[in-house]
Formats: sequence, structure tokens, C-alpha cells
Amino acid sequence: MKLWGGRFSSKEHERMEQFNTSLPVDNRLIEQDIAGSLAHVAMLVHCDLLTPEEGELLINGLEEIQNDIASGQLLVEGNYEDVHSFVEVQLTERIGETGKKLHTARSRNDQVAVDMRLYAKAKAKEVSGLLQNLMDSLAAKGQANDVIMPGYTHLQRAQVITFSHHIGAYVQMFSRDKKRIENAAELMDENPLGCGALAGTTHEIDRDVTTALLHFAKPVDNYIDGVSDRDYLLELMSDFSIIMMHLSRLSEELILWSSQEFKFVTMSDAFSTGSSIMPQKKNPDAAELIRGKTGRVYGSLFALLTTLKGLPLAYNKDMQEDKEQFFDAVDTVIDCIDIMSSMIDTMQVNAEQMRSAVKAGFLNATEVADYLVSKGTPFRDAHSIVGRLIIYCEQEKKGIEELSIAELKNFSNSLDDDLYAYIDYDEILNKGTKKFMKAGY
Repeated sequence: MKLWGGRFSSKEHERMEQFNTSLPVDNRLIEQDIAGSLAHVAMLVHCDLLTPEEGELLINGLEEIQNDIASGQLLVEGNYEDVHSFVEVQLTERIGETGKKLHTARSRNDQVAVDMRLYAKAKAKEVSGLLQNLMDSLAAKGQANDVIMPGYTHLQRAQVITFSHHIGAYVQMFSRDKKRIENAAELMDENPLGCGALAGTTHEIDRDVTTALLHFAKPVDNYIDGVSDRDYLLELMSDFSIIMMHLSRLSEELILWSSQEFKFVTMSDAFSTGSSIMPQKKNPDAAELIRGKTGRVYGSLFALLTTLKGLPLAYNKDMQEDKEQFFDAVDTVIDCIDIMSSMIDTMQVNAEQMRSAVKAGFLNATEVADYLVSKGTPFRDAHSIVGRLIIYCEQEKKGIEELSIAELKNFSNSLDDDLYAYIDYDEILNKGTKKFMKAGY
């Protein structure tokens, strides 16, 4: 059964029917579609567009469909154009002619708009919760491993930091991501039901009723925008892309840190795989998959941006393509956040290996320059002195802290015995850097 067949005198081509159907994709909107219909029926009764008896019959039929789907007795599949057609046809088959009154004062344009907003709101809330779980996992891992490690710029050892501070940077990133998701959810919190196809309806309806029942903050202000707006999906997918970028950066570091060259962390067997030919291999595949799936989420965002960029107002069938892109993006980001949280929870931090890397990297060189400045040497001169000192250390295969006073005096008479305490790695952290780092979460 087609919801629009009266205008047509010949049958839709079989290939066109297959090409046009969206049910295999939008069947996941069944919960939202029924929720929207229940609210719509309540509003129609409230406005005397349906009798209370008709409303009760429709509501009972919708709830029966809802229960049958939940119990597995009814599968959302078959020869239907979309999820909306599925519900209406099922309803009419169950309750008779009254089922045909469900669509009074409503178009599939505002119907799908409300379905997608309800679904996007729910998924935004889920992503926000998962981000909080990830932040908690990162913070807990950092606080349990407040150990010294090298900090990097250009992937070169730069200055001494702590693992807790380094991992805390990601807490900050995901905290911003959470705020972006919550902001997007607030912006989208508008009810498009009542917009009709694009110009509302001549029926006397009350949009505030469905707004309250569906827990929206307000009705949309413009009918045309209400049915054609997909900005909220683009905004969420943009936020998902930033989340995936942050996850990918973290994954890249975990991949590096778990390599034999670093050995800073050991990944759990539960989130690693092996090689079919090399028995010794333990590959950080969970992190690599997250890094790889980042491009997939970017692709979904750009696909929807491209779909929407040339569309005139209001609704166009092109907009059916929004669902597959959004569904894939949200599924991917949910999986990746969840996997990353578990990966962090089960990861072992190798403190001694990190400390050894600090000692081998001249990470107290900046503090030598600061020491010279405190003795009256201009910073640019101090920088040059320490540069020559590092060349000497490399030639002698010594750390700065391992040089004798006589060796140090060859570079500047301002270098005295108190330098050793000044450039001790733990002391560097305690002198002020660590105080700042404690605020890193």
C-alpha cells in the first residue's frame, strides 16, 4: 500500500520501488516514529480533530504495535516505502478505517523531521555520557600513575612532565567535546511537528501540546525551516569528527607508546591481536581501528554537507540520504569512545621505562638555561651556552647532571654546585611545574 497512490494511474516500476525505499535504513526510527504519532494523536483529540473514542483506538493500536516490536513478534521489514508507511499500514490493518485518520494535519516531511530530532537528541545524550566515562577513565589512569615521563614537541623529547599531566590534556579535549555535544542538543531542541509539508495546516492544531508531550523546549519558528533543516545533524557530525580526531591522536600515542621502541605502556591482551605468521607479535589493533575509523566519520560529514549544499527549500528527496550518513557516524563514534575507555582502563603504564627515557633526553636543558638567567646571564646567551653543553654531553655520552663541576665550568663560570639540585628531574616538577599540572584535569 502506498500513502500517495491516488494521484497515479500506473504502477511504480519495481526498480524504482527498490530504489526509493528507505525502510532498511530508517527502520531504526520506529521508536521515535511511534512516539511522535502518539503525541500527534493526543494533540488531534485535544483540538477536537478526532473524537476521544477515535483517539483511544489509535493510541491502543500504536501501543500494540510498539509492544509487538519490543517482544520480537513484529519485525520492522517488508515491502514498505519507509518506517512511516510501515506504522500506518500496520495500524490500519489492526484497527480498520480509523487508522487512516492518523495522518490528519501531518506530512511525512514534519514526521521524519521530528523522528530525526528525537533520535539525534537521544544519541547526543548517549555520546555525552560515554565521553564522561572516557574522561573518568583517563583521569583515574593518570591519577594512579603520577609518574615522570618525557614531554614531546615535534616527536622529540622536550621537557620533563608527568604521565598524569599528559593524559590530562585528553581529559580537557573530551571535556570540550562534551560541551559541544550538549550545546548542539540544546540548539536542536525544537519541535517541527505541525509544519506539515512546508506551510503548516489549515486545521486548528496546537503545537504546544506535541511540544510538551515530546519534551521539546519549543516549537520551530518557521515551517519551511522546520522541515528542511538538517543543521543539527551536521553540527553533531562535526562534533563527532572532532571527537574522532581527538580519539585518533590518543590512539596514535598509544600505538607509539606500546611499541618496542618506547615501551611506555603495555596494552591489554583483550584489546590487542596477533599475527597469522609472526608468533611474537602483539598488535594494538583497537587503537589502530579507531585511528582508521576517523576518516569514515569525516566522510559521513562531508557526504551530508555535499548532499545539502545545492538544495532549494523546502523538502527534497535528496534529504533521505541524511539518515545513513548520520547513523553510521553516530554508531562509529559510540563504538570508538566505548572501546577507548576500556582500553585505557586495562592499559599498564611502565613507569621505569618512562623515567629511563627522561634521563636519556637532556630534558633538564631548559632548566640549565633558566639557572644561568637567575645568575644574571641574558637568556639568549644562556641558550647558546646550553646548546654547546648538549653537544659535549652527546660526545661524552653523559647526562648534564652527570658532568663534574670542572666540566660545567668549561662552558660558564656561573655554573656552580647548586645547579645539580636545580636540574634534578623530580625537583623540576616540584618547583612549580607539578603545581600547575595538578590543575590539569
